[in-house]
Amino acid sequence: MTGPLQIVLGTISVLFLIVSSVLIYRAVRAMIRIIRTGQPDGTRFGPVKARLKTMLVESVGHTRMLKWSTIGVAHWFVFVGFYGLFLTLVEAFGEVWNPEFHLPLIGTWALWNIFVDIIGTGTILGIIYLVIRRQRDHPRRQGRKSRFAGTNQGRGYFVEFVVLTVGLCILGIRAAKIASGLDDAPTWSHPVASLVSNLFPDNPDVVSIVAFVKIVVSLTWLVVISRILNMGVAWHRFSAFFNIYFKRNDDGTVALGPLQPMTSGGKPIDFEDPGEDDIFGRGKIEDFTWKGMLDFTTCTECGRCQSQCPAWNTGKPLSPKMVIMDLRDHLYAKAPYLLGEQTASETAPDYDVLKPSDEQVWASGYARIEGTNDAQAHRPLVGTLEEGGVIDPDVLWSCTNCGACVEQCPVDIEHVDHIMDMRRYQVLIESNFPSEAGVMLRNIENRGNPWGMQPSARNDWIKELDFEVTVADGPLDYDIEYLFWVGCAGAVDDRAKKVTKAVAELLNIAGVQFAVLGDGESCSGDPARRLGNEFVFQMQAQQNIEVLDGVFEGRVPGMRKIVATCPHCFNSLGREYPQLGGEYEVVHHTQLLGQLVEEGRLVPVTPIDRKVTYHDPCFLGRHNKVYTPPREILDAVQGLSTQEMHRCKDRGFCCGAGGARMWMEEKIGKRINMERTEEALELDPDVISTACPFCITMLSDALTSKKQNGEAGEHVEVLDVSQILLRSMTPVGVGAQGAKSGPDVGTKAGPDPVGEGSAATEHE
Repeated sequence: MTGPLQIVLGTISVLFLIVSSVLIYRAVRAMIRIIRTGQPDGTRFGPVKARLKTMLVESVGHTRMLKWSTIGVAHWFVFVGFYGLFLTLVEAFGEVWNPEFHLPLIGTWALWNIFVDIIGTGTILGIIYLVIRRQRDHPRRQGRKSRFAGTNQGRGYFVEFVVLTVGLCILGIRAAKIASGLDDAPTWSHPVASLVSNLFPDNPDVVSIVAFVKIVVSLTWLVVISRILNMGVAWHRFSAFFNIYFKRNDDGTVALGPLQPMTSGGKPIDFEDPGEDDIFGRGKIEDFTWKGMLDFTTCTECGRCQSQCPAWNTGKPLSPKMVIMDLRDHLYAKAPYLLGEQTASETAPDYDVLKPSDEQVWASGYARIEGTNDAQAHRPLVGTLEEGGVIDPDVLWSCTNCGACVEQCPVDIEHVDHIMDMRRYQVLIESNFPSEAGVMLRNIENRGNPWGMQPSARNDWIKELDFEVTVADGPLDYDIEYLFWVGCAGAVDDRAKKVTKAVAELLNIAGVQFAVLGDGESCSGDPARRLGNEFVFQMQAQQNIEVLDGVFEGRVPGMRKIVATCPHCFNSLGREYPQLGGEYEVVHHTQLLGQLVEEGRLVPVTPIDRKVTYHDPCFLGRHNKVYTPPREILDAVQGLSTQEMHRCKDRGFCCGAGGARMWMEEKIGKRINMERTEEALELDPDVISTACPFCITMLSDALTSKKQNGEAGEHVEVLDVSQILLRSMTPVGVGAQGAKSGPDVGTKAGPDPVGEGSAATEHE
């Protein structure tokens, strides 16, 4: 059935295929060359079996996309339609020449027909839903709250148009065949196409025309993306598989928890004897590893990270999405200089005469300078508008390291690692960071804690207990089961000290033998590392490892147990110290207390008729996946009613203290701790509970402000989970140490039913 029309359309299709194939080949080759200009990273290749499994589970199973269920389902159909229905494009090349053409072997197979019918319909419905969502969530409606704020909307529309058109053509070709009597497959094998066939005339030429439209639209898409290498919304269809395969953790977990050691040339930097040409952090786009460049390339601009970011949600300029977009766009604009195709001038241009572009200027550093030019080659990676920086300093220092962006990214981009690597360069090479953080660094170096307290103050809380606490002096006796890592906050901050005493009392009640380091303990180094000062972190870590190895001398693995109340110390000791040879079994106090409750060694006996909402600390929850133990402890306390905030667990909202933000002024936008506290107060709780000294400080400060403004009841408290558990341990009328206030947690008014409050459980 080949006529003049088929010959013309077929010829055009073949010529277009040749042109588009050449262009896409050259584009892929260029992209690979650009990515290979990055620094080496040999940790990303194996084990192959585990990485392949992760890639298949995340891509085919859409496990990360389905965190947002409806959108995930819609995207799954679009995803399967793109790959699973590729053969329909092959078939279209035959149909454009001959309307009767079917794929050899499978063309009339009923199972293939039903698959095409279902997935084709799902693709159409899926993309329509995604189009509706894009419009419903559009910045014109939601402004800054839109996850698409800053996204290249035109590119998104183009991709959506292509997907919708191709999906309609897939069903249209089959419907036209049925209408023209060219498909004798049973109706049940293509029910949708059979229904749609009533809209088509009995004319075989229609089959060729619709097939031609499908081919032209598909190949136009290839040509367009071949000319725009930074079009992540299109390129992620290919690069996402590789980005998932090469993700940081071969066990499939996201790039949270421990920060990676600083590397140069693919090898960790030896801070005692660094190489002359070692690169400290990322000061230029070419300093990123090839995996970082693959991350930038893969960003789909979906904005999930942005929608969850506490900085962005409180009016700050940091959008994780736009950080990645800016780095990506700068990478591809500078590519000719990286590849040696163009040579930059010897002197940098005068950036202060540049005018910011209208689009995205309020949040995007890249938009200050567009295109491939000499200015692009010289501009600093981090800098103000006047300096021509790709990333504004206010963007860089707004990050709390909460990890919400990494947790939500469907293609496993490692935002926090990239931000931290840029911070490392700014701190170690440029010495350019918020001045108030410098005080914290000096205090850690000189006094061993961020507050600058004398080391002897670490023993003060012990004097307030009426039972003995063993202070380690040399190797621990074997009857000591745990070393209690008190942490800087737990030892010197008045609010956190009450948590320390509560945990100590609970361990004593349960008969757990433990010891502390006293003034032999020093800062874990987490604040320094999260600021970007890797040198101070390693100095602290090596000092602490020497002390810990001393007290654990002679102990085999399994007997080197540490319990910590601070999630930041918990993360550093358990997951970062192994990078420097410190191997310990570290548990958070909620994990240990939960185990003791489960074993019956701690029995909450006093009902507490109060309402509690629990705030997930980022470094306990997202970074280390400890969500259940604190909630199980609260559930074990009789009478407590608990209610979750709408942002909880892996979507929990940061308190604002992470990423060394605890020691930096919050000068832009709304305070993050105020946002979180207001969210908690919306539930009208008696107690806001948490399990982190930083969170307690931030939430307590915000709550105090709310009380002063009359926006919160005077009875509302911020308490650690351990404090609530301790209050429930003693029967009414029994004045045991640390539990005298028993059931009065969150009491609104009236006399204390048990007696005066315990120093360990009261909270200011």
